[in-house]
Amino acid sequence: MNTFSNVRCVGAALALLVAAALPVDGQAPDSMALIEQGRGLTRQLFAGDAQALFPRLSPELQRLMGGEAGIQAFATQVASTLGNETGTEVEEVVAFQGAAFYTRIARFEGQPNGTVTISWAWRGDTILTAGVRPTPQPAPSGYVDYQTKTALRLPFDDEFTVYWGGRHPHQNYHVVYPNQRFAYDLVIARDARTHTGDGTRNEDYYCFGRPILAPAAGVITVAVDTLPDNPPGEMTPAAPAGNHVIIDHGNGEYSLLAHLQSGSVQVSAGDAVEAGDTLAACGNSGNTSEPHLHYHLQDAPEFGPAARGMPAFFVDYLANDQPVERGEPVRGQRIRPRR
Repeated sequence: MNTFSNVRCVGAALALLVAAALPVDGQAPDSMALIEQGRGLTRQLFAGDAQALFPRLSPELQRLMGGEAGIQAFATQVASTLGNETGTEVEEVVAFQGAAFYTRIARFEGQPNGTVTISWAWRGDTILTAGVRPTPQPAPSGYVDYQTKTALRLPFDDEFTVYWGGRHPHQNYHVVYPNQRFAYDLVIARDARTHTGDGTRNEDYYCFGRPILAPAAGVITVAVDTLPDNPPGEMTPAAPAGNHVIIDHGNGEYSLLAHLQSGSVQVSAGDAVEAGDTLAACGNSGNTSEPHLHYHLQDAPEFGPAARGMPAFFVDYLANDQPVERGEPVRGQRIRPRR
């Protein structure tokens, strides 16, 4: 039995689908100073120093924690349940949209059969999120060692940033879902921001309306175009993929491109497409809180729990301006096709 299951993870939703950070080019330029801040917050938590932590919590987080007594109880539970740290596997901090996001994945005496993820997000002196939880495990997959057969190009000509991508939970929350095990969420970021202004309109987002292209030749099996785009911050869980297109590449591999702009899909089921053909525009439909492209490769012609995600190796692209002949982009990389 996991005795740690009741320790909470609390905070405001700040990102796509779940609260998380978008690293831009990996660690922030002043990453060591930010790491020290994250370590300091963690020390205060384990010391039960609610008087130091509580005034820094955002009003929403203060309410979620149940006041100073709530954070004191939270800190006491964390320290008594976990005991001493015995090793650190991952420690990183990223800066995005004016906030810093700290992640620490560590081993503890009281959690001998797995690791614990400690996370903080703050902007200035205000703590936006605080989380302590068992590190989620990737979903079992028979495709872990699979090599993509299709020569996949990136599904856009612009430079996008990988918001979620990689094979580990701290890089990519999708890995816990069998049908999205190797998925990507992709945005356009400028100066570590995904939008101009206050981001209250879809049109504020740099990726909204940008062309989304076929990553390889194939036949369209599904094309959905009639769902509305969400206002930023709102989501439609009943239609998780939103407007989307699925391409049968003819070899047991199917590309899914999701959250497309309402009314922008230019293909229909049964159409043949070539690599680079325009499919639609990037949108904000479905279970998404802001405009972005969701892409994954799967082994079935429809999106759903029966499908299984497959690794998607792209070819001939640039990652952080460095050429990649074949690879899997990971969280924080800036990627664009080589021209």
